[in-house]
Amino acid sequence: MNYYAVYLPMKDEELSATYRPDHLAYLDARMAEGKVKAKGRFTDGSGGLVIYQADSAEDVEEYVKHDPYIVNGARSYVIKEWEAAFAE
Repeated sequence: MNYYAVYLPMKDEELSATYRPDHLAYLDARMAEGKVKAKGRFTDGSGGLVIYQADSAEDVEEYVKHDPYIVNGARSYVIKEWEAAFAE
């Protein structure tokens, strides 16, 4: 399994506010499945970052395409494979 950083830059602040509860519920469900390892917003309001763990970037793109932020046009996305190093 690999890690993928998904940058979710802001497209529409109003839509983002509207769909935030759905977005967070979606990510919480993916966390419960073990697919999302970390999530959070940028304090400057420019968007957020989600760390997925999956077999491929294609798998991650399928998850991202079902995120309410993406479905409803509130955010765009960029997926990058991430070679993670964690403190022990």
